[in-house]
Amino acid sequence: GYPGTLTIDATYSLDEKNALSIEYRATTDAPTIANITNHAYWNLSGEGSDNGAMGMVLTMPADSYLPIDDGLIPTGELRPVKGTAFDFRTPRVIGDRVRDARDEQLVYGRGYDHNWVFGRRITPDQHLMARVFDPKSGRGFELWSNQPGLQFYSGNFLNGTSSGKAKRIYREGDAIVMEPQLFPDTPNQPTFPSARLAPGQVYRNVMTYRLTTGQTAGRRR
Repeated sequence: GYPGTLTIDATYSLDEKNALSIEYRATTDAPTIANITNHAYWNLSGEGSDNGAMGMVLTMPADSYLPIDDGLIPTGELRPVKGTAFDFRTPRVIGDRVRDARDEQLVYGRGYDHNWVFGRRITPDQHLMARVFDPKSGRGFELWSNQPGLQFYSGNFLNGTSSGKAKRIYREGDAIVMEPQLFPDTPNQPTFPSARLAPGQVYRNVMTYRLTTGQTAGRRR
């Protein structure tokens, strides 16, 4: 369905400091849309654990996010996180407010399924997007990327239809997803950063998970 040939390379690398990097590059021979990211599910308490991912502590240094409509599509507004359930500028347990029905946005998404705003363009270098820490296991990671947006999904549609290696059923909130990317619905929102890729240009999305364990996982660096 692309206008021309879209060529994509994905490179995965792990260094000696426990940093897992994923880099996507794409080129095209006809103008097209490109917004490629990673949709890995994370549960730092361990696969098959009883407490799922809602006990993990999350920090995201973003001042605004994109509200959505009842079809989960961004409305085009950038809304401040201050004073809302979307304020993760200081560390907060994910599950504390994920089911707060007083916030219509959480009702629409059945939890968090929104894009947080970190800038207006793809940058040459990576910047910090999130810190995640599990107090029970001591595991954590920092997520860095060159992207302007981070889609945070709290596993709201895990419905018990699949199970893992421990033969435990995956239910709502058992894992989270964090997707560095351009803003969703960008082609239909002229004020959003463009996802247009032209011949001769190179699309690049690089993200790095700096993995930690034990006491170092909870420290801010």
